[in-house]
Amino acid sequence: MQKTVSLKLLPSEAADDSIIKNYIAQELSTTKNKVSGFIILKHSIDARSRQIWVNISVQAFIDEPFQHRNLLQFNFRDVTNSKYKILIAGAGPAGLFAALKLLESGIKPIILERGKDVKARRRDLAVLNKSGIVNPESNYCYGEGGAGTYSDGKLYTRSSKRGDVNRILNLFFHFGASENILFESHPHIGTNKLPDIITAIRKKILDCGGEIHFEKKITDLIIKNEKVTGVKATDVVIEGNAVILATGHSARDIFELLHSKNILIEFKPFALGVRAEHPQTLIDTAQYHCTIREASLPPASYSLVEQVEGKGVFSFCMCPGGIIAPAATSPGEVVVNGWSPSKRNNPFANSGIVISVEEKDLYPYKKYGVLGGMFFQKEVEQKAFHSGGGYLVAPAQRLVDFTENKLSTSLPQCSYLPGIHSVSLNEVLPEFIHKRLSLALREFGKKIKGYFTNEAVLVATESRTSSPIRIPRNEETLQHPQLENLYPCGEGAGYAGGIVSSAMDGEKVAAMIIKKVLNQ
Repeated sequence: MQKTVSLKLLPSEAADDSIIKNYIAQELSTTKNKVSGFIILKHSIDARSRQIWVNISVQAFIDEPFQHRNLLQFNFRDVTNSKYKILIAGAGPAGLFAALKLLESGIKPIILERGKDVKARRRDLAVLNKSGIVNPESNYCYGEGGAGTYSDGKLYTRSSKRGDVNRILNLFFHFGASENILFESHPHIGTNKLPDIITAIRKKILDCGGEIHFEKKITDLIIKNEKVTGVKATDVVIEGNAVILATGHSARDIFELLHSKNILIEFKPFALGVRAEHPQTLIDTAQYHCTIREASLPPASYSLVEQVEGKGVFSFCMCPGGIIAPAATSPGEVVVNGWSPSKRNNPFANSGIVISVEEKDLYPYKKYGVLGGMFFQKEVEQKAFHSGGGYLVAPAQRLVDFTENKLSTSLPQCSYLPGIHSVSLNEVLPEFIHKRLSLALREFGKKIKGYFTNEAVLVATESRTSSPIRIPRNEETLQHPQLENLYPCGEGAGYAGGIVSSAMDGEKVAAMIIKKVLNQ
């Protein structure tokens, strides 16, 4: 027989399959030798009290042979001779998962990616980190896999109503992710593993007859009778039955292109601030109420939010055992992001600490109309560049010094490879952001013991949290209200906020296209 059992275990117990079998037997009033095996269904850590607990739910097999996890099966079809061709602008999670969905229905995806494949992209990132030289078409934001490939691989999402989260996780597992993403409460792949998974997805698309063209930047849309019939991309014109616009949150040239052609776009609230880096041991001690973290526990994370003078200040993309990365997409700007390897074994913990930016905050940028948020981002990033000390050296300040408007006379060691330079960040950040960040950081110090410390450093700027633009679409057809066959999609269009939600949105749009073309 099979039984679902919920257990509350010590961390060391939860790491030992033999001990878990003992508890299963006790819970079901049987003997351990009758437990042939178990599958973990859910796994979470409860660190709210001094004693840390691990809560797990398992499917136990009693007096019958153990069976492996029942995984979703996928049937990707040969689309070589498909009469339908769907153009996909962008090879991020939205674009890639849209392509996989199309393959299942026998429709040919043609992906056009402005950047390079993951292998070539890695070489450009090495130059970026060592020399501070930005390739505007191949960086942490542009290239195969999108911004997510080299920014941690967090798969946690609150957007469960937007699509089938389990299907997305199963697809990642199908293409090489670890099985634990199927049951962890906060699943995570790791930047070191994501490139191989993205490569496997690319291979499947190509093996099925789909197309992926790298270094093909979208420069124009082909429009006939208010219908999008194709795109201009670098040196080619390609026609198709529809265009999925999944270009990511940093494709400013796409926003400007649409605006110049009088294609409707809208301002979207976003967030901007700094990236805070603490010693990981400090976060472990505070969150796990210990001197030394148990080996069976992962590096601790945190999630913080505070309302300050009518605005939310919150942690974003927290990376335990992580590294701060340079995420600029153009010369003359400094942008930072964070990532972690799969083991999360670096000595620092970093997180974006950001504040919401609304249209009413952008009065000086009203001359730019709906692009005001984009130009606001750009100006702050350029200030960071000019105050940082050259190349991609980032302006930084110790945390307590930041709240006291005191220039740091020295800076702690930092994971940001291009280097940091001591600056009073009130010279970089707008006053309404600096003030609220200062007040929020003091409150965060009351929530996490030791958080408010000069051992921590703040690095500017964390500015690409999400797109400052929404590209509208009809709720029923998912097409742009002005243009038939144009499907805005993913984070860049303002409909997602991470890898999983972007992947789900890509599938959602692909499903709508499938329904339309197969009913023609």
